[in-house]
Formats: sequence, structure tokens, C-alpha cells
Amino acid sequence: MCGIAGMLGTERGCVADAAVVRRMCDVIAHRGPDDDGYYVNGPVGLGMRRLSIIDLSTGHQPIANEDETIWIVFNGEIYNFVELRDELRARGHVFRTNTDTEVIVHLYEEFGSDCVRRLRGMFAFAIYDSKNRSLLLARDRLGKKPLHYALDGEWLVFGSEIKSLLEAAPGLADVNREGILNYFYFGYIPDPQSAFRNIHKLPPGHVLEYRNGRLDVKQYWDVPAYGTNESISEEECLEELERRLAEAVRMRLMSDVPLGALLSGGVDSSVVVGLMARASSRPVKTFTIGFDHSEFDETHYARQVAKGFSTEHHELILKPDVVGTLEKLTPGLEEPFADSSILPTYYVSRLAREHVTVALSGDGGDELFAGYDRYTRLLRRSQLDRLPQWLGRIYREQVFHKVPSFYGRRFLFNISLPLRDRYIDSVSHFPAWGRERELFSPDFLAWADSVESPLELFRRYFDQAPAKDFVSRMLYLDTKTYLPFDILTKVDRMSMATSLEVRVPMLDHVFLEWVTSLPVSLKLRNMNGKYILKKLAERIGVPAEVLHRPKRGFAMPLVHWMRRELKRDLVEILLERRTLERGYFSKDALRKLVDEHTSGRRDRSHELWLLLMLELWHRNFLEARAGSQLQPTAVSVLSST
Repeated sequence: MCGIAGMLGTERGCVADAAVVRRMCDVIAHRGPDDDGYYVNGPVGLGMRRLSIIDLSTGHQPIANEDETIWIVFNGEIYNFVELRDELRARGHVFRTNTDTEVIVHLYEEFGSDCVRRLRGMFAFAIYDSKNRSLLLARDRLGKKPLHYALDGEWLVFGSEIKSLLEAAPGLADVNREGILNYFYFGYIPDPQSAFRNIHKLPPGHVLEYRNGRLDVKQYWDVPAYGTNESISEEECLEELERRLAEAVRMRLMSDVPLGALLSGGVDSSVVVGLMARASSRPVKTFTIGFDHSEFDETHYARQVAKGFSTEHHELILKPDVVGTLEKLTPGLEEPFADSSILPTYYVSRLAREHVTVALSGDGGDELFAGYDRYTRLLRRSQLDRLPQWLGRIYREQVFHKVPSFYGRRFLFNISLPLRDRYIDSVSHFPAWGRERELFSPDFLAWADSVESPLELFRRYFDQAPAKDFVSRMLYLDTKTYLPFDILTKVDRMSMATSLEVRVPMLDHVFLEWVTSLPVSLKLRNMNGKYILKKLAERIGVPAEVLHRPKRGFAMPLVHWMRRELKRDLVEILLERRTLERGYFSKDALRKLVDEHTSGRRDRSHELWLLLMLELWHRNFLEARAGSQLQPTAVSVLSST
């Protein structure tokens, strides 16, 4: 596991600067504290920071082919590299190391950019081919590992994190208003956009090739058709599910360093731990955190799972120092990111890193097996489809914004929508085109109305889904958006902040393709998600209490903290002149939002957190990088008035 960065001159005569490449890597040293390496020659500069996992003694990067005409820097793990290496040796390739990195180099010699189709794992890499003076960037199918790029004058720059690109080209720090608009809608900025106008994210399942002055981004993988295996019986499915998921877990136990599991006490992580325990010769190390607010604490369930599978269990009950943690984390968050579970993810990663270097997680189960409550909530609301669409449109466009705020107003707006848009609205926070227009300033609204609505991207994904039934279309949409742009981004950023590698067996692409083929009735039945996965959990011994408890997600007691402990330190900065002068919001509407929450009339904690993280990004990342005289840390910012 590594962080990678580099640059390629796009004009004749460009000479890469080794000092710049080194600085690009220094700012992502947390991703790889064990080693660094560089290849700088003529127009190209490649760099990496290494977290040593496999082949500790000879895995130094960059790595070249036999005649050193092709060089690679690589971030990730390839789980089928041994089989690929044997195949390549049979074709005459000579290996100097036992790493998965070198396999990719020789695979590229054989197949060019199509080499990515042979890889099973998580990855982001850059290959420079000196014969063709070309650069290949590639990202894994689901987006587990990040990769950013930009064209800046005579240079193509890339890196695992945006801060590497800004180190090479500070002029790229031009805020992308469309990215910020997307953030208001979804709490994250979807690929390929970023928070910066000329910096792009390489989307999951895509490669970028630069050759002869041309930059070409193309897709090499997508989620296959849903529900193609309708004839499978429940027992056949259960047998195959156990075999395939056990294989995906077993592949991810490959490591030359200590390995464990993040255990939340939910179904997904419990199944992963159970299969790990079966495949391991020694007790699995498991890690759980909890909170002192009982309704958010899940350590009881995790403890039951740990006992059932005889793990070496570690847990920590926290009353987190949210202000102090934001002081540490927000200067490194390159984009505003509203998922508050970044904090528990950071805490559990930090706990795990005290004992292991690699941890498995249960992420992906909700998107594969229809586990989110919002799926069943939408299906129940579909029974209310008695309002003609024309009448719903009149209500939204002519009535809604004239009706005073009351509890249930947002619900009425939602059920007035067609079913597809109802689901997209349910995963939206502040859609400036619809129900939340009052929050924004007239100038911001006038600009937002002149560009395409962020909802259109989600509508396209939904409409183009390779599925016939509505549930599978929702699963596809979330697999293409929420999973890579929120869940996997959160896991990557917070685990890498602690130099921990996290592996996700349920998102093994071979396993995912098989699950996708299953009939929806084996995923969602009688308004309960994860039907067949829970059957597997019962079969391998996950305690019944864990399987039949209410779903909570990896949440924190924000609603309490933002009315009490954090009211002065966090919430009130949203009303400071410095915040309001950015031009996004109506002062009166923002104050009303804050008052609704702090008075206890409504829980607006998640909306306030979204706005807070945007403001902290402005203060602690943008202004700090610009050399502002304002203090860039959260502590001094949050105590200002």
C-alpha cells in the first residue's frame, strides 16, 4: 500500500524536476511511512511513499521491466499476482522481486492498457513507457484507491491525493463552484469532478492514456446485468455464497505483516470476521470503538461476535475530542466531505494501527444485498402513489415554497415526486433546484440555475442501470455513486491518515459480479434487506441478536453534541460574518436552520455538519494553503468570534 505521485512533460524539451516530485510525495508521507522511491528521467518524474505489506525486503518502487524502458508506481494490492506471475514467467518474463507491483509491469508489456482486466484487487497505478513516451493511469473497478490528475500548461501531473498536485502546480487551487454545488446536494463531490476546477478524479473502472499529445479516458469495467441467475435455488445460492465469499476473504489474508479486522457489530463485518476465523490458524485480532451515548454504542454486539469466534478483541469507549480531531484532520481534507462517520472510522483505524498494519472490513454489503433502510422506506412510500404527476409538479413549483415550514413539509415534497426522483431526493441534502432554495443567497441561486442540476448525473445512472426491477436500479445507482464517492473515500482517507491498509472482501469484483446476478428476492424479502447474507451469517455462527437488531450504521451522537458540548465551538461559526461573506447562504435562512436545531424543535445535526465541514475546508485547507494570516487550525478558528 502506497501513495503515488508524478509528472510528465507534454512538450518537447520538458525536464522533470526531482525536487518537485519529492515534494509531491512528502505531503502524502502518511500513506507510506516505511519507504520512498523516485524515478526522474527527462520528461518524466515518478514517486511513491510505501507502506510495506508484501515482500518487505525487495518491494522498493518504482519498478521497471527487464530493459528499464517501462516504469511503474503502484498503490494497492493484487490478490491474484502469484498466478499471473507464473503465467508471465512461462511467457519468458524475468522477475527481480516477489512483489505484485512487478507483475503489472510485465502484464503491461503483454497486454498494454488491457492489463487492468486481468487484475483482481484494489489499485491505482501509473506506468511510463519511454519507447512510446506515454503515460498510463489506472484505477480499480470499484474505486477503492484514489487517483487524481490535471493538465497544467506543459505538464500532466497526478497523485493519490490532490495536495500532491497542488504541490507541483499551486495555480490549480481554483475552486470549482460546480463541485461545491454537488457537495450541497450529496455531501461529497462525485467523480470525475473535484473541488478544484482543473483537477479531475479518474473514475473507478477507468484508465487514462496520454500519448502523442492526446489524453484519452476510457472505461474498462462496469457492474454487469442484475438478476440474470433467476433460476438458482435458495440452498444453491447459500452454498455458492459461502464458497465465494470465503475465497474473497482468504485471498485478503495474504500479508507479511500483522493483520486484523474492523468489527462494528453489524452483519457484514461479523460475517467477514467469522470467515476469517475459519481460515486463520491463530485468533483473529478484532477492533471496535463505542461511545458513551448508549443509543449509539454497538460494542455489546461486537463483543458477542468476538466471543463467538474467539477473537483477540480490542475495544475503546470514546467521548471524542471532536474539536481536537477536526484540528488534526480538516487541514488534510482536500475537499469538503460531510459524512460524519469519518470520525469513528478514524478512531477505529487508529486503534487497529496500534496492533496491525492491515485490517479487513465489511464495507459493500449494503450495496450488494440491499441493506440500507432507505430502500424499504421508499418501497413503503410507493404505496402512496395516488397523486397525479401534474398535480405534484404544481405543488413543488407553485405551492411548496409559499408554505411556512412545518414538520412533514419535506416528506410531502418527497412523495409528490415520481418514484425515481423520490429516491434521489431521499439521498440529497440541500438541492438548490428544489426544496432547499431558501437556504441560498440570490446570487448563488442565479448561478446554480444556469448550470446542469447535479441530480442529472444520478438520473442518468438510474436510467442506464443494467436492471429491470426498481430495487436493482437503486443498488446500481448507489454502487456507482455513494459507495465509491462516500464510503470508500472515507475508508481510504481515514485509514491512510493512520497508515493502516483496509481490505474489503465483499467488493472483490468477481464476488460482486456473481451477487449482482442473483434474483432480487434473495436480497430483499418481506421488506427486510440482506436476506441471503443473514442466512449465511446464521450458518457460520453469527449470534442471532446481532442479526435481528435495528440497523444503525457507523454513526455518532451528533444530535446531542451539536446542542450541548459543541454548540458554542462548532455550530456558532456558521453564523460568523466570515462564513456568511462567502456568498453561499441567506443569512436569515441559515440562522433559522441553526435555531431549529439548537432549540430542539428539529434534528438538523447532519445538515449543520455538512455546512460546518464546508466552512472548515475553506478555513483550514484553502486559506491555510494560500498563506492567509488567519490561523489555519481548527482550535483557533473554532474559538474565534
